[in-house]
Amino acid sequence: MTEKLSDTGRETVLAPLLANGWEMTEGRDAIKKTFKFEDFTEAFSWMTRAAMWAEKWDHHPEWFNVYNTVEVTLSTHDVGGLSSLDAKLARKFDAL
Repeated sequence: MTEKLSDTGRETVLAPLLANGWEMTEGRDAIKKTFKFEDFTEAFSWMTRAAMWAEKWDHHPEWFNVYNTVEVTLSTHDVGGLSSLDAKLARKFDAL
């Protein structure tokens, strides 16, 4: 079972994500990032690739898309906050 990130885990896994443009979400234990693309087709293609990984890992993002912008929020609802799954998915999304 997935567990909420410990203080040590947060320091280890969140620091590189925050340095790469992810931000803590105000008012909740979550991280968020806005991805910008050339156009809608590129944004939707990225979302499709991201969705395949989310489904494979059974960990699904909250996201919002308008034209060439995708806003992503990650948190593990089962543990009431951030888990290693959120960090793993954030790293994959950055790599896509």
